[in-house]
Amino acid sequence: MFSRVREDIQSVFDRDPAARTSWEVLTCYPGVHAMIGHRCAHWLWTHRLRWFGRLVSHLTRFLTGIEIHPGATVGRRLFIDHGMGVVIGETAVIGDDVTLYHGVTLGGTSWNTGRRHPTLANGVVIGAGAKVLGPITIGAAAKVGSNAVVVKDVPAGATAVGNRARIIDDEQARKREEMAGQLGFSAYALAGDQDDPLAKAIHGLLDHAVETDRRLELLLRKLEDAGVPVEAELAKADQFDPQYLSKIVD
Repeated sequence: MFSRVREDIQSVFDRDPAARTSWEVLTCYPGVHAMIGHRCAHWLWTHRLRWFGRLVSHLTRFLTGIEIHPGATVGRRLFIDHGMGVVIGETAVIGDDVTLYHGVTLGGTSWNTGRRHPTLANGVVIGAGAKVLGPITIGAAAKVGSNAVVVKDVPAGATAVGNRARIIDDEQARKREEMAGQLGFSAYALAGDQDDPLAKAIHGLLDHAVETDRRLELLLRKLEDAGVPVEAELAKADQFDPQYLSKIVD
């Protein structure tokens, strides 16, 4: 028990830059308190003292705002950041080094007995307010965006966003972020599958800019291959001349 608590405290330091001391984490982090309470409740549940397990779970929920069913299987170093409103169902299975933010629900989609809650593999990150529903599997190191609603499996290493959640192209998202930074703003938290027309328009502009850069880079490479000293000429120019390409070709 004490070794697990030490791991929980260290996981907070690894994933929360606001953590200052072990005493602060032990006394002021509800996610740590929730894990201590769940281990006690789960022990009682697995030893068929189920009413006592539910009672410990209920008291932990009252103290922390985090509801973990005593039947849920939770791995090592689970980090629940802030935690208020987190709900984890009875047949949920959580691997090691998983991170959950506030408002996350690992819930079911039916009243049938048996497995009806999600399985989270090692290293999964679930954003604030996300709902992961049903007996699905979130692969290792996958990420679920804030307020997403996930009802299908997510492959390992993938990122799912939106309602219903869709898998996004991480490489395309990275290029958008780079282009947004060059333009002087960040498109962070704008998902490509959102219905907001402004978000879609911004993503369209960013995608067009990325494609234009790719084509210019290809054109300049071809000119270099043809013996045109493009890099040398660009180094001499104080700013980009729209007629530059026609000048060096002529």
